[in-house]
Amino acid sequence: MSSTTRTRRHVLPAVTAAALVLALTACGGDPVGGSGGSTGAYDPNATVTIGSLYEPQNLDNTAGGGQGVTEALHGNVYEGLFRLTDTGKTEPLLAASHQVSPDGLTYTFTLRDGVTFHSGKKLTSADVKHSLERVIAPDSQSARKKNLSVIKTVTAPDPKTVTVTLSQKSISFVYNLSYVWIVNAEAGDLRAAADGTGPFELGNWTRGSSLGLDRFTGYWGAKAASKKIVLRYFKDASALNNALLSKGVDLVTSQQSPDALDRFKKDPAYKVTEGASTTKLLLAFNDKAEPFTDVRVRRAVAAAIDDKKLLESVWGGHGKLIGSMVPPTDPWYEDLTGTDPYDPALAKRLLTEAGHPDGFGFTLQTPSYDPHPTAATFIASQLAAVGIKVKIEPITPDQWYTKVYKNKDFDATLQEHVNDRDLVWYGNPDFYWGYDNPQVTKWVEEAERSSTPAEQTELLKRVNRTTAREAASEWLYLYPQIVVADSRVSGYPLNGLNSQFHAYGIKKNR
Repeated sequence: MSSTTRTRRHVLPAVTAAALVLALTACGGDPVGGSGGSTGAYDPNATVTIGSLYEPQNLDNTAGGGQGVTEALHGNVYEGLFRLTDTGKTEPLLAASHQVSPDGLTYTFTLRDGVTFHSGKKLTSADVKHSLERVIAPDSQSARKKNLSVIKTVTAPDPKTVTVTLSQKSISFVYNLSYVWIVNAEAGDLRAAADGTGPFELGNWTRGSSLGLDRFTGYWGAKAASKKIVLRYFKDASALNNALLSKGVDLVTSQQSPDALDRFKKDPAYKVTEGASTTKLLLAFNDKAEPFTDVRVRRAVAAAIDDKKLLESVWGGHGKLIGSMVPPTDPWYEDLTGTDPYDPALAKRLLTEAGHPDGFGFTLQTPSYDPHPTAATFIASQLAAVGIKVKIEPITPDQWYTKVYKNKDFDATLQEHVNDRDLVWYGNPDFYWGYDNPQVTKWVEEAERSSTPAEQTELLKRVNRTTAREAASEWLYLYPQIVVADSRVSGYPLNGLNSQFHAYGIKKNR
């Protein structure tokens, strides 16, 4: 889906990663929190219960499973040729090694030995070929389908070797492969089942309630630290916090109720950590629909909204103003908050210049779960002060996907985009928000064909500045990534990168 957007927040940083205390997990050195916990011995047979607001729509990330399926299964049940660590670095996983041709168009991967799927089938190159092809298939809803459309052919010359030929150079190809789950080519429909190579295998999934992960005893690497992980799903932050207080869950993946933080911070039975986030809250305009085709109108809306006051009212001192689509963890980040000043007088002047001296009206498609109703009401109030009338229309994740993302039938929408490096979507005029600047599209294409990271970074900085200057969207703020956990629990991820939540290093003291 989108870049990806959250789902329950469908799909589609508070502090820098350098400031965090990190420890290596037993599984391949992925940095996760050396977070919390007493000094007692941990229980290798423990069941760790994780509370979340993001239940999967289904269990297939090429079929619109959304944020919830990534959080539950990515890196836990399914693995890729490469993986993205908690600090945003790409490292080999199922690929033991790879080579790139001098022209940058052919990648040859050698698979790791001794890897089996949970069903017992041995991993072969045929599975990798199938997994790559299902991501770029016509009916795929993968967030990386567009990025990986540069794949021209995939061949499996022998069981351990995969050769991928691209139609053009792609400096992000290996990075994008970290999103591709390697699935058993013989597994069939994976919307309610799973067959991966990860440290956990799928246990019971009770829709609307919970999803279980069981330690896979045949895992090729270091075994998961806990015997069982149970993800329990809640409809709102209040119910989630109550479950944490009553010991119904051991930790929450992302705290959505800042008002509750003081209670946990003051209680030694809990530990609160705040890490780097890549989740942006956007007021996304339909840039192909009047009046948002006019840059002056978009800039006027942005100038009329006090992002700082909104962030304070919703998050009370947590989170970060952002000014563009780029979080500080991206290589091409620049602080562009000054490009989007709060200036109601400027908003009125721009509206007059655009032919709307008395303002105008539009409908705002708004997810119905927190904190969107609060944000939508705040935005409507601020825009009313400059003559813009906002009709707030709550919308479900499925409605958002069909009406906004697929049919592009909307004026403006509130939505979260969780991935890093997703600025490039502004180079795609067919993306749901319809931003169309040929120069930006050219820069994005040139950046992807870059020969060096420095060249890519400079081009995408140009994209960042231009989209900010033209108010392609109104980037309201960057979410904080706040994890609240029982103090007996440690080894969980500190950062909130791309919805993933690696659970294999989580330990629970006896």
